[in-house]
Amino acid sequence: MRLSTLLTTTFALSRGVTAFWKGLNVGANNPDGSCKTQAQWETAFKALAGLPPKFTAARLFASSDCNTLQNAVPAAIATGIKLLVGVWTEDAIHYGAEKAALEAAIKAHGCDWMMAVSAGSEDLYRGDTTAATLAGQIHDVRGMVQDSLGCKKVKVGHVDTWTAWVNGANTDVIKACDFVGNDAYPYWQGSTISQSSDVFWTAMNQTRDVVNKVKPGTLVFITETGWPVTGSSFGSSVPSKANAQAYWKSVGCAALKQAHTFWYAYEDYSSNPSFGVIGQNGKAIYSLTC
Repeated sequence: MRLSTLLTTTFALSRGVTAFWKGLNVGANNPDGSCKTQAQWETAFKALAGLPPKFTAARLFASSDCNTLQNAVPAAIATGIKLLVGVWTEDAIHYGAEKAALEAAIKAHGCDWMMAVSAGSEDLYRGDTTAATLAGQIHDVRGMVQDSLGCKKVKVGHVDTWTAWVNGANTDVIKACDFVGNDAYPYWQGSTISQSSDVFWTAMNQTRDVVNKVKPGTLVFITETGWPVTGSSFGSSVPSKANAQAYWKSVGCAALKQAHTFWYAYEDYSSNPSFGVIGQNGKAIYSLTC
């Protein structure tokens, strides 16, 4: 057993967590750019549930864009999929629309369809805001969700890259979070596929170490990782179906046992590189059996 795997297994056991959400990142736009209808959301969620790991959750990037929650929540309820909701925090008008969409969804459907809410996504990585501002927005969203709307059990946190979480300038955001969502891609670090497992778990463990020091007891979710099936190489990282399969076997299967995990991504076949799990024929591009 690799040291990185041993460390993550020990961490999971020490937290006393025995069951984790298994999810995929699902965008509100179809590959052709159109917005998903309620029926298309339901098709996507049924596909998730039908894949070998039996995915139980989906991560959404926004709430108001493309009427995401208006269409996705009824589909999630119909299929039994839980949602990690995204609230886009940048630009006051957009932020207000996002909060309003989440409020409307909760008033219409209650709280049980949510597993958690992320206020923002990779804002710190992009340098688009300050830690103090983002922390304030996390508290603001939590106040609405947990206090005003009564969803006491729904955790509110933030999703960002591992490099942002280990940056000491961002500790105010960790303190504000009920959970920390961690994005880590060995592909974007120029890793070879043989190095990728150790590169990923090193990043994950560094984030966990920082979070545990700043706010002990805070869970770290794996909110984005994956390997592209097609597209351009990045350093020593080479996209291919075989490498995506190998990365799933070495990282994905272990991750599902150690943290709430959201693989990237459901459909992505129009991008370069393409990280999509589901191809144009509606079937998995590579096996997700563990």
